[in-house]
Amino acid sequence: MRYEVSDTLYSDLIQNIRVYFAEAKNSIWDKRNKIKIISYDKEKLTIKSFKIPHILNKIAYTFLRDSKAKRSYDNSMKILEFVPKPIGYVEYEKFGLLHDSYFVCEKYAYDFTIREVLLQNNFENRDNIFREFAAFTHALHCKGVVHLDYSPGNILIKKMSDDLYEFKIIDVNRMTFKELTLEERLENFSKLWAKNEDLKCIIIAYSQFIDMDEESAVSIARNASQKHKDKKNFKKRLKGKKVVD
Repeated sequence: MRYEVSDTLYSDLIQNIRVYFAEAKNSIWDKRNKIKIISYDKEKLTIKSFKIPHILNKIAYTFLRDSKAKRSYDNSMKILEFVPKPIGYVEYEKFGLLHDSYFVCEKYAYDFTIREVLLQNNFENRDNIFREFAAFTHALHCKGVVHLDYSPGNILIKKMSDDLYEFKIIDVNRMTFKELTLEERLENFSKLWAKNEDLKCIIIAYSQFIDMDEESAVSIARNASQKHKDKKNFKKRLKGKKVVD
């Protein structure tokens, strides 16, 4: 077993994670990966159990690159102000190769995700949320953070007051850290699957933080967004699934 924990307070949880996870009843996600909520020392915590990898990935995660659980923890520790508080990660091996792995963090008490704001045209304070989201994303980019799955379900929002919102990102195992070009910053919005007018609102707000005129910024972001939509819809057509605009 390999593990790391942010505070010794959670040592028992991390060292016995399989037991805690198996006994937890509050499951909020049960697909490729599994996510459960537990109470521990009067705290609500989220445990993510990653899918047991196939043999090639077992070898890769054991010898060539970090597991998703470790990357989730390490990345979170680098950007604490942008994520739910990380608690730790655990890896178990079987026959000398990575088998099951877990990442634990606080259960962030968010009110909604950016998905609801994008889908509901009458969402309260919608334009203001878009502007604050642009500011949050700019702060991420200034830290050199590129979330490679910057999609609606991975952006959590808590309403702090009538005009103030707090944002957190999750699913952070796929990230890079680098100095971004202006184009890379704008292209990072492509996975939002936002309507053109909504994307325009976000990008106009974002362009105020960077040295680029609004029209050019919107054009780059829209082209990247459409390219992403076309790619995903092409794959859906191949599988006979419904295409989404």
